[in-house]
Amino acid sequence: MKKTKWNKNYLWTFSTYFTEGFPYIIIRTVSTVFFRDMKVELRSIGLVNFFSIPWILKFLWGPQVDEYSTKRKWMLFMQALFMVIIVAAALVVPLQNNVQLVAILFFIGSFIAATNDVAIDGYYMEALDKEGQAKFVGFRTMAYRVAMGTGTLVIVTIGAKWGWLLAFSAAAIIFALFFLVNFFFLKDVEPQKKTIKDLLLRGLRVKTFLFLLGTVSLIIAVRYFFQSPFYKDLQNSVPLLKNIYFSHWVALLLLLALVLVGLFRKRLKAFITRDPDSFYGKSFVYFMEREKITTILLFIILLRVGEWTLATMVAPFIVDLGIKVHYGWISFVGLPASIAGAMLGGWMISRFSLKRVIWPFIMAQNFTNIIYMALAIHVSYFLKINTDAATPISIGTANLALAAGVHAFDQFAGGLGTAVLTTYVMRICHAEFKAAHYAIGSGLWSISAIFAGVFGGLIAGWLGYAWLFGLSFVFSIPAMIFIPFLPYLSDNS
Repeated sequence: MKKTKWNKNYLWTFSTYFTEGFPYIIIRTVSTVFFRDMKVELRSIGLVNFFSIPWILKFLWGPQVDEYSTKRKWMLFMQALFMVIIVAAALVVPLQNNVQLVAILFFIGSFIAATNDVAIDGYYMEALDKEGQAKFVGFRTMAYRVAMGTGTLVIVTIGAKWGWLLAFSAAAIIFALFFLVNFFFLKDVEPQKKTIKDLLLRGLRVKTFLFLLGTVSLIIAVRYFFQSPFYKDLQNSVPLLKNIYFSHWVALLLLLALVLVGLFRKRLKAFITRDPDSFYGKSFVYFMEREKITTILLFIILLRVGEWTLATMVAPFIVDLGIKVHYGWISFVGLPASIAGAMLGGWMISRFSLKRVIWPFIMAQNFTNIIYMALAIHVSYFLKINTDAATPISIGTANLALAAGVHAFDQFAGGLGTAVLTTYVMRICHAEFKAAHYAIGSGLWSISAIFAGVFGGLIAGWLGYAWLFGLSFVFSIPAMIFIPFLPYLSDNS
């Protein structure tokens, strides 16, 4: 009986996390290839960062996923909607204004996909106990990475060779197959609290309508500000602002909002708890009242700063080194290494506890930055010769193998770090608000990724790759300082 139970867990873990990773890679990566193939200028393609906003702000509607219906129903409904989005994208490809229509569809789809993430992560924590969550964290990462590989390797290849109508159609078919697996094999693991009808009736309230209207109006006003002549003049005065997109400002405002919430949480709690039945308000109050919440927030936000700073500059490093023609297979070598790291990390956390493995795993993740710095110093001659060269010279078989090995270790160590961060964020979730609290935590660790690309490029252009990789390790130190002070590391916490 136990064997059958675990087999079922493997099935639904793979199918759900494939349907989490696939929409993300379609919207965030495949879309950029489509837009470039449609001759959209690079600056406009940069606006794809705008699609990342729902993944940052998903905590705002995460409590509704906890309060209404069940997480199974939420994810199935979101997945059905996303299939409609992909089919619609395929149908508009032959039209003259296909770029604008696909952009609108994918922007709507990003909210659907982010909500699907909230439901899937919440379901995972409802269906498994702490031991199971740690044990399967590697397997769910594998499913997510397979989904991303399917998007970048299969869908992009079809689009490049046979056209985007066929590519998006293939994406819809693949996603539909996994949706059917979830529909027939996924069971409800929690009682339904309130119905969707209750949510719709709540949405018709005057207060709710005014709140939504005000939020939308604010977003539109801010968006128009960033397109205004005043802001363009400001960008000309401060060139750094040209590399900071609207999504970056949203992330910064979110970070400032969390600081204000932390400073005034007692007053905020008094205001929210005036309505004792406010599930939405209580979800945020409970999160901010977790033990040592300031330490937790700083750890989550800072943990991947060094990793993201490195990751954003690996591809340019490969290009400037003169081995861009080998980038495909080097990336492919990194995929199984990443999966192996995540699965080993999950198994070791389950076997030895998070508290015992967090230090070696985080050190391994951050030590990669030092290894990349050593590689950059070692191949500095080829970097100097091949950067911007029309015909790069060969770096040699040994150096090529060394670069591939460093990348593989980077992905393996990153898998270990992902297992730690994912498990820890699950640990801090309150039992009553699993989906909402995980949405907050996962949104927080994305903040550093949004800014890493901006400052990583500036530092690399100013000081070079070796200095950048070395400094990225320095950027990782603050998070490690907080580890001894973290609560909820023990299995019984």
